[in-house]
Amino acid sequence: MTAPQTIPVFTLFGETSAFPDVVHCERIWDRAPLHDWEIAPHRHHVLVQVLHMRSGAASVRIDGRESSLTDGEFLFVPAGIVHAFRFRRGCEGLVLSFPLSVVAGLAAGAPEVQRALQDPFAGPAPDLALILMERLRDSFASAGSFRAAELLATSHLLLVTLAAARAEEPQEANPASRYLREFDTQILDHMAEGWGVTQHARALGITTGHLNRICRGATGQTASHRIESAVMTEAARLLAFTRLPAAEIGFELGFDDPSYFSRRFRHLRGESPSAYRRRVAG
Repeated sequence: MTAPQTIPVFTLFGETSAFPDVVHCERIWDRAPLHDWEIAPHRHHVLVQVLHMRSGAASVRIDGRESSLTDGEFLFVPAGIVHAFRFRRGCEGLVLSFPLSVVAGLAAGAPEVQRALQDPFAGPAPDLALILMERLRDSFASAGSFRAAELLATSHLLLVTLAAARAEEPQEANPASRYLREFDTQILDHMAEGWGVTQHARALGITTGHLNRICRGATGQTASHRIESAVMTEAARLLAFTRLPAAEIGFELGFDDPSYFSRRFRHLRGESPSAYRRRVAG
């Protein structure tokens, strides 16, 4: 069997259209049986996911590493991470998908939460997380006047709860992971200065080639792509949660030319800054 030349990039698995809602909630049962209980390797550039295994088990492959997910456990998958599942038939649980604009809403007031959510992690689901996941499921199915606000607030509390659970676990002493976390912190700190790969590598004390290898090994993306993805995630947050004109947002993020900022945003996010703002402001 010939291996595919590229790893598919989806919004939700098997779908390439725009993300359909503030967040998305579905049961494992809703999608896995359609694919004979096996989800092929893929990645999401514009969303993160939380999977909770209520009952059953799954073999999980995250960026080439094999693990398992069993009763009562959750898995957090950041954007850009290649992942695949082989579920035991009859599994039950939830798959929650959050656009990066939702995750980015945590960044301004709690950068430590964003750092905690940069890598995949798993473990027993905290009691509060179980309550919040059920609340998200109910809110997602509702049609109340404040549905979007409730989904957003509950999503933030769930992500903070999972980040706190991760912070309590001992972290793996992996030099590549450490460099990647420091790189992501630098991107946030020097976003307005327009730092490129060379400046970031110099500040980390490594070569640009080494930094690119670390990024490719973790996400399949180059260091420059990771920088631009982070910049456009911040742009999406500012478009969604402020009234700053798109041109001013571009200037704040190091773009001297508003039209170039708009083109790059459209290239990475699939729509113009103005169209994105209209959609999320709804």
